[in-house]
Amino acid sequence: VQLQASGGGLVQTGGSLRLSCVASGRTVSRHTVAWFRQAPGKEREFVAVSKFSDGSRRIAESVQGRFTISRDNTKNTVYLQMNNLRPEDTAVYYCAASPSVISSNVASQAAYGRWGQGTQVTVSS
Repeated sequence: VQLQASGGGLVQTGGSLRLSCVASGRTVSRHTVAWFRQAPGKEREFVAVSKFSDGSRRIAESVQGRFTISRDNTKNTVYLQMNNLRPEDTAVYYCAASPSVISSNVASQAAYGRWGQGTQVTVSS
């Protein structure tokens, strides 16, 4: 599966963005898809995941209550809705996919074999 992330941009504190991860080549409905982010000078970190096997979702504590993940299998797309954005959310956001990820590994980058190119999100104060 090939992934294309989009939807990033510049937004003020408190604003919203919706990122999209469009899959091609294989249907996203049979893949676990996650979002990670990497801020300047920091390591890449887990943000959210949508598992296809049981339909479960998990959101990182740092963005709980503000970010949600959803998928539209008819469009082969997974979304990351980001509300009430803060300057510390500034990062390059990546989507990643795997046909099989056990629950204990969903936040691990190593669990995903396919990655999108990343989309920049900048939140101004």
